[in-house]
Amino acid sequence: MTDQDNSASTENAQALGENKYMRKVRSFVKREGRMTTRQSTAIENLWETMGVDYQVGTLNFKELFGRDAPVVLEIGFGMGKSLVEMAKNAPEKNFLGIEVHGPGVGACLADAGEQGVTNLRVINHDAVEVLEHMLPDKGLATFQLYFPDPWHKARHHKRRIVQPQFIESMRHKLAIGGVIHMATDWENYAEYMLEVLQAATDFKNLSESGDYAARPEWRPLTKFENRGHNLGHGVWDLLFERIS
Repeated sequence: MTDQDNSASTENAQALGENKYMRKVRSFVKREGRMTTRQSTAIENLWETMGVDYQVGTLNFKELFGRDAPVVLEIGFGMGKSLVEMAKNAPEKNFLGIEVHGPGVGACLADAGEQGVTNLRVINHDAVEVLEHMLPDKGLATFQLYFPDPWHKARHHKRRIVQPQFIESMRHKLAIGGVIHMATDWENYAEYMLEVLQAATDFKNLSESGDYAARPEWRPLTKFENRGHNLGHGVWDLLFERIS
């Protein structure tokens, strides 16, 4: 696992039949840890306005955010610093984050509250179930997955969230012209992500070189990533647009 702010916090499943999900393996190990007073206070005070309870029913984004604006979804936002920064820097967009780690949700809400961010909502639940039951088709402008657990051992590759079935299900949730943006600091996982995305139907690689893209300005550079750059470690971004 990396130490990225957006660390392992997602779940993989396989689509069977009519886009139904059947849980096979987890792509994360859930470690709740102890919630700090700051985190628990943020959840207590801000959940009513920024938290979204899991439900079996499609969300209405206009009602959820109180306005009609492009929606950016991030799965596995870790402690939420990057997500809050992106929401703060793009007030013209709505941001929805999904995270299974309770303390991370609390930290994200605390940062958002302290910085006056209002265009952010968070869900503390299994991303696969949220994707299946809560997200409207063609409702997303962008889907973000930053530094997920690479499960680098070959026998664990089935636990990776990036699987053909997952990308196909995400395609339905993206609007035409919507973008999948992924990033990883594991070269093997980057190669695998690229292979899966290139094989997906109805997507176009936005990289000029046909493989990886330069880090876009909207994705914050974390301290961990910057330290890795100084040590010569690589980071790979992938940008694919839904074209049909």
